[in-house]
Amino acid sequence: MLPIFRFEPIFKSVLWGGKRIAEFKGIASQGDHVGESWELSPMPGHESVVADGLFKGETLPQLLASHGKEIMGEKLYERYGDKFPLLIKFIDSTQDLSIQVHPDDALAGKRHDSLGKTEMWYSVLPTSTAYLYAGFSQDMNPEKFRRMVADSTIVDALKKYYTKPGDVFFLPAGRVHAIGEGNFVLEIQEASDITYRIYDYNRRDAQGNLRQLHVDESVEAINYADTAQEVKNVNAAPGEEAMVEDCRYFTTTLVNVDKRFQLDLAARNSFTVLIATKGNLKAVSPEGEEFPLPQGQTLLVPASMPYVVLAGDGEAVTVYIK
Repeated sequence: MLPIFRFEPIFKSVLWGGKRIAEFKGIASQGDHVGESWELSPMPGHESVVADGLFKGETLPQLLASHGKEIMGEKLYERYGDKFPLLIKFIDSTQDLSIQVHPDDALAGKRHDSLGKTEMWYSVLPTSTAYLYAGFSQDMNPEKFRRMVADSTIVDALKKYYTKPGDVFFLPAGRVHAIGEGNFVLEIQEASDITYRIYDYNRRDAQGNLRQLHVDESVEAINYADTAQEVKNVNAAPGEEAMVEDCRYFTTTLVNVDKRFQLDLAARNSFTVLIATKGNLKAVSPEGEEFPLPQGQTLLVPASMPYVVLAGDGEAVTVYIK
């Protein structure tokens, strides 16, 4: 049986990033402006690398090339082959990110020969003043959209939410959105890095240049009927598993571990990703092998593993595909 895999995180330094990702993980500082930690990535040039064990040094694509069916499960292997379909990140924002939108599979396939980008945010540690934008707060059409971008009022047309721990925001492709300052989120998304930047507050970089915008590209990608959503806040009682989000691209749950929780995986017929969001856990395989799962750690459980026991006290988000 294949083991549970731990990968080296890929840290991304950006102007709007901070210090909290390393602090959350309990590791040495990775710099003062780390905005993202790519926890599990198949993206070309940014492939996750196995951190330890028998497969140490192998990339995620290399693993799937040699053990794709065991890791993915037969159902997903038929659908995706040896292409891992998700990208998982932690995001720490000390400033507002740009207003943006992502294309769906059809448009991304036509324009970029790529998957689209449906995603979700699970709010982990927002500050008391953290906020974000998701969906329109008023009627919108392409002409009005272009006009409001041009006169820098597009933010006024978006629904603003003040975030709390456990808040869940589902972002189907086509929903205009932005993470505001003060957020610390777990992001689950299709394995795509295509973003159309709509508006960036007219900010300039150190050289005095405006960031590139993609307004023309975004016009066809936007769902103009997409208005404000109800905020879902998810909590799990001790010893329970709660549904976080369920869509065709991923299913996510929250497990609250009180000493011991057996996560039965056989019926999923899918890999399972475990991301510790609170406390100090370990994952134990059916063969009794233990894999540390402290806060901020991510593990990949192959589909061939029928169950995994989570031991300790804390919470973990699980991700799989139906």
